[in-house]
Amino acid sequence: MTRTQGDLASLSRFVFRAPDWSASLFLSLLVAAVAGLAAFDSQFVLENAYQGMVYIGVPTVVAAFTTPWVDRRLGGRLTYNRSALLALACEVLVVVIVVIAALMAVLMGFGQAFIIDALIMALGVVFGVRLFVVMAVSRRSLLVATIPASIQTLVAAVLVFVYSGAARYLDVGGPLVDTYLARSAVAPPELLVVRPADFAVLGAICVVYALAVQLFLVTIDRPWRRNLGVSVLDFVGGFIGHIAEGSRELEEFFGQLGEDAVVPVTVLGIRRADGTEKARFVLPMIHPGPMGEIGGGNLPERVARSTDGLAFPPHATAGHDFNLVTEREVDTILEAAETAHDRIDYASEATPGLREQEGDSKLLGQAIGEDALVVGTHAPAFADDIDFSVGLSTAAEARVSGVRNVMLVDAHNSNDGLAGDDLGHVVPGSRRSFDMMAAAGRLGERLSDAERRPLSVGVAWDETDWEPKDGIGPLGVRVAVFEVGNGDGRTRTAYVLVDGNNMEPGLREELLAAVDADTAEVMTTDTHIVNTMEADNQVGGAIDTDELVALVEDLVSEAVADCEPVEAGMAVEHVEVTVFGNDRTETLASTANAMIQMGGALLLAVLGGSMAVSLLVFLLAG
Repeated sequence: MTRTQGDLASLSRFVFRAPDWSASLFLSLLVAAVAGLAAFDSQFVLENAYQGMVYIGVPTVVAAFTTPWVDRRLGGRLTYNRSALLALACEVLVVVIVVIAALMAVLMGFGQAFIIDALIMALGVVFGVRLFVVMAVSRRSLLVATIPASIQTLVAAVLVFVYSGAARYLDVGGPLVDTYLARSAVAPPELLVVRPADFAVLGAICVVYALAVQLFLVTIDRPWRRNLGVSVLDFVGGFIGHIAEGSRELEEFFGQLGEDAVVPVTVLGIRRADGTEKARFVLPMIHPGPMGEIGGGNLPERVARSTDGLAFPPHATAGHDFNLVTEREVDTILEAAETAHDRIDYASEATPGLREQEGDSKLLGQAIGEDALVVGTHAPAFADDIDFSVGLSTAAEARVSGVRNVMLVDAHNSNDGLAGDDLGHVVPGSRRSFDMMAAAGRLGERLSDAERRPLSVGVAWDETDWEPKDGIGPLGVRVAVFEVGNGDGRTRTAYVLVDGNNMEPGLREELLAAVDADTAEVMTTDTHIVNTMEADNQVGGAIDTDELVALVEDLVSEAVADCEPVEAGMAVEHVEVTVFGNDRTETLASTANAMIQMGGALLLAVLGGSMAVSLLVFLLAG
């Protein structure tokens, strides 16, 4: 990936899953009770906690339950989990602001009125935060979004109005008013300083924050509409939905950006003498991203579930430009892979594994019948994705030399993460692109001329106890051993596939040293499941590498013991899918990065201006 794409990928550090609404509400009541202990001063500790849950917790609970109900009836899409989490976050925001105000009141001698002013300010800020989130998630207009966004602030204001006795300042009365709208007799004394004018101030502040949210959104939305023709709210709303609940809303946004592309899907089938499938290598020329299960992020696991034999879904020569826009596109890829598999012409002979190198570019190739499996790496130098066009050109060089079909794998096995200006993306016109093509041409000639001998294949797999947070996906570690020939002339080539996204520098060499084979290569699937934890989560970064080395050594031994005569063959199917596109990915990354960098400063400016106007409102009201 490029530097800008790397910056965009670092958004993965914000990815989390919203807890169940019940957990958020329990925590909100707990926070309210603790805040009540600190804020109120009655004779009984439990009464303080109770008052905290009433005056702080009730608005949170009401907002958590009613906001989705109201929002959905207005055409929105806010869920209960998101609503509860949003209400909890706003409650914490109110508590923090009021606590800071209380400390300032104690240190500087301000009265209780100062704390009430801070509470009014906090309720205004809560309204602004909720308005932004509702507009982002539900894509509603400012006026429509104001209705669900105001619930938490409105409920809190009603409680304060009723229990502060503010109604006594108004020229109204009667038993109903005294009973329901003036309950100051049962309220804590801290609320008795509230006046009706304070609610007018709160309303004015909410208007200020509403205008500030609109100004902020219009400003940051302009470059998105100009460069991409979409709204930033589509991106923000989709991202919030993904990080909060793993929804597919982000795919809807990517679908607006996508471009149609024809990609080859190459399948290497391996079957036993009785015709049953032993293993299958599946290589669609797309990128398994952008993150998590969005788009093709979970492609390797989907491929593994679609095969009868043990599946090997290595990484193709394609970058983030060839991310699938939706997971539905994976179904198209799998159908093409099945079609290719049905057209395979099998052969029972293969060549030994042969290596070629040009510069940093190293290729391991093995011909199976008239086809060839080729794995490329730049280790121990650092490299990331290989551009789609570079892969096509490299495979073409091998085919020109006499090979029929080429499965060109990007081993994706040595990188130094997202640090530095050059992330190792192999692009057209680079020295490495020409090195790969030169090495592929020579390798193709050698494979075409090499003697073919009987092929035996053995496989082994360990799901491992490691998880995505450790940099290992659900496919664990898989090994395929190709033995060619018999007796003393037998040669052994081992392919090790780790379900992860690239490798820590030097790990590939440690693993190769433990492999008992004449030639071998270590590959990763480039699964982006592991990047829901963090953008840079390479194999070897979080796990004990000695354990991985020992595991690979054991799996190679198992695969050797599993070797049996087989037939193998390769076929290619071309299919049209919707991908991010050559220019759109870079434009998206650049625009998003600019929004993140400039949006923070703009947000501070808008927030500062809003607070200044709010303070002016306080002064005029006083």
